[in-house]
Amino acid sequence: MNIDLGHFLYLGAIIFTIGVLGIFLNKKNVIIILMSIELILLSVNINFIAFSAYLHDLTGQIFAMLTLTVAAAEAAIGLAILVAFFRNLGSIEVSKINKLKG
Repeated sequence: MNIDLGHFLYLGAIIFTIGVLGIFLNKKNVIIILMSIELILLSVNINFIAFSAYLHDLTGQIFAMLTLTVAAAEAAIGLAILVAFFRNLGSIEVSKINKLKG
């Protein structure tokens, strides 16, 4: 059995769907929302690398590295905001975010 482009696209679509459902179905925990965003970025990377390998072009792999850089920055900044949020309110519930208006 050969693994071709369609298998990678199905895997990317499944991971993307799980990420979107994680964002829309979760209303309380900010950490799960951040993890769902990471899943969405992972599915995009899978598609970039799959098309890069299929077309024998390195452009998709370069874009995947740029996406990984953005994901790492998003995780670092998101967790820093989350720590500040927890220190101020003692909770990480999404419903309490409107209390942080400056």
